[in-house]
Amino acid sequence: MACAVIWSYWDHFGSDRLSKLILIDQAPTATAWPGWTDEEKAIAGTLFNPTSLYDTAAELSGPEGGKATENLITNAFFTAAFPQEQRTWVLAENLKFPRHYAARLLVDHCAQDWRDVIPRITLPTLVFGGSASFFNPKSQEWIGQQIPGARVEIFDVHEGGSHFMWLENPTKFNQIVRTFMG
Repeated sequence: MACAVIWSYWDHFGSDRLSKLILIDQAPTATAWPGWTDEEKAIAGTLFNPTSLYDTAAELSGPEGGKATENLITNAFFTAAFPQEQRTWVLAENLKFPRHYAARLLVDHCAQDWRDVIPRITLPTLVFGGSASFFNPKSQEWIGQQIPGARVEIFDVHEGGSHFMWLENPTKFNQIVRTFMG
């Protein structure tokens, strides 16, 4: 969700106090409007339609919210090679946030559409994505195409190319970040 924070900062303050941006695997908009084509959904990186977003939020805030969170983290956030003990740690950290607040945050986050803000970014930008992420890698490529001179790095599955590629392959991830930051 950090990309949304960065995009919101950019929308409000521009490049004030920033010199470079690193954007890690976030959709420009996670909820598709009815009638969008599959290609529009892929480029936007959508995960939901309006109904499925609210259904997921209801599940998260319901009596089985912990189990719903576990299913999301276990089945969507990582490649199959990521160790179970580390998945368990990520789940435990995530469950520290009360589920009813997590549901509200999910709806707010996934209802935003940053496609009008991203093309206004003018700073050197590094965009990460994963070929096995739940966000279509086309969405990360689209982000990179909107920002002049942006560099896009898509991790393959065998490189830990999930939504959390920085946890699955910290060596490669940190090397790319160090090079970008100079």
